[in-house]
Amino acid sequence: MDRLLVLTAQVAIAHGHRVEVTEQVDPLTDEPVVLALVDLDSGIRYRRAEEPSGDFSRWIGRVVECTVTIGGAGARTSLLVDPIGPGATGAKIALRGADAAADAAKAEADRWGGADRPPVEEPERFW
Repeated sequence: MDRLLVLTAQVAIAHGHRVEVTEQVDPLTDEPVVLALVDLDSGIRYRRAEEPSGDFSRWIGRVVECTVTIGGAGARTSLLVDPIGPGATGAKIALRGADAAADAAKAEADRWGGADRPPVEEPERFW
């Protein structure tokens, strides 16, 4: 499952490069926040000015797409990253994905009639 990382900085990382992402869950929004990003193929490190505190997680992925928005106060980077190996997604993200898949499967089963309905009885034939 690809991850979209949005950074409030101009970070150009080439397609196919491996990156190490360090992130922490924001206690207010319960969403992951990127603390540091290391381009493992070029060796360039990007990190926030403030030092991280508390629990954080690290995972490695491969860049699928990189879009850098330039100019003005809205400078930002959108990275689409394909996680590699174990620990690639946090438990909360994995559960959200599993919940979404379960909801989609339930909706599809309801749409097609599902297996929980009793079979329709055929009328008796006299001939």
